[in-house]
Amino acid sequence: MQNTAHIIGAGISGLSAAVRLANAGFKVAVHEATHQAGGRCRSYFDGATNLTIDNGNHLLLSGNSHARAYARAIGTEAGLVGPDRARFPFVDIKTGQRWQIDLGDGRWPTWVLDEGRRVPDTGLTDYLRLAPLVWASEETLVGKSIPTEGILYQRLVQPLLLAALNVDPPEGSAGLAGAIVRETLLAGGKACRPLIARDGLSAVLIEPAVKFLSERGHTVQLGHELRSFVSADGKVTALDFGGEDVIQLGAGDVIVMAVPPRAAANLLPGLKTPTEFRAIVNAHFRFEPPPGSAPILGVIGGVVEWLFAFPNRLSVTISNGDRLVDVPREELAQAIWNDVCKAGGVAGELPPWQIVRERRATFAATPAQNALRPGPVTALKNLFLAGDWTATGLPATIEGSVRSGDRAADLVLAAKGS
Repeated sequence: MQNTAHIIGAGISGLSAAVRLANAGFKVAVHEATHQAGGRCRSYFDGATNLTIDNGNHLLLSGNSHARAYARAIGTEAGLVGPDRARFPFVDIKTGQRWQIDLGDGRWPTWVLDEGRRVPDTGLTDYLRLAPLVWASEETLVGKSIPTEGILYQRLVQPLLLAALNVDPPEGSAGLAGAIVRETLLAGGKACRPLIARDGLSAVLIEPAVKFLSERGHTVQLGHELRSFVSADGKVTALDFGGEDVIQLGAGDVIVMAVPPRAAANLLPGLKTPTEFRAIVNAHFRFEPPPGSAPILGVIGGVVEWLFAFPNRLSVTISNGDRLVDVPREELAQAIWNDVCKAGGVAGELPPWQIVRERRATFAATPAQNALRPGPVTALKNLFLAGDWTATGLPATIEGSVRSGDRAADLVLAAKGS
């Protein structure tokens, strides 16, 4: 008899686990509490701009092996597009200075040896001072591991770690920062080529996964919120969705719970989860980027941190954005647009816009919060956890999300084979 894998949550973590288990021969049933798959990684039509926009400008890198393998499995890897070489332009909008970091296309960080490819006005010794991050523990602060001042920090390290950790870098976990450095700056340009879902996150990473599952006879049920687990003898025996909607589990059935931490703690009392979160603010403007605009531009010295150029749209990401969540929307949109004009070399009145403020975008990647991340195994031997907030060894990223789903699926398969 074919065993069923019940996936609770249709975000990236849940879908990656679902696809992996479907390919391994399980019957898969995905249960999503909301009425849209994708969680914090999705697209929607926005009436204010008359465009389909993403709820966040999520950037992947060519070295994100799990995320790319997931896209490959659902047939959409070609939808992740980017330049042929890992080049990252930056601008300081206070001084007007522009520069480009060229990481090349190799497997080694030889770019730091070339004055023309590294951050202007930095020397090799500046980069060597980042070495302690490579072996730092997750309990150590970034601010206790490396210098958090100077040109290299201001122009590269701070923007990179702020985007990755979503906290002010000095208060972040040095171990998590080190994982990012090992997989990006130390891995050479071959691992650092930026990839963007040009047709939108849902079109590339979500809808094709749902279609993949549906076409193979699996189910993805939206608006199907799990209320509780029924357990006995150390296993989940039933899923209670409220009222008479109770699914009895067979002896070989399994569950991967891939829901946000608060929901996970409610479903599994006593589960240790992160308790502090940070906001991310995104802004979208209906505006045709000038010809030759960089797909992604790092911005120093203003409110804006990263400027993305899409067809018919300029989008902005601002991490660690708690300070901006209560700013009046019109005021915030104008301030961001002013920065966009300086950074992107554009001019004009404020075009149609939308502000998206995710108040609980990621857990706060501090040592204290990182210590609260649970592993994938639970006290119930047929229940496994997934999610970017679980102990993946990475901050809350798409790559971490997919890795968590893959890991949960692999544990299911290992348990089946034992």
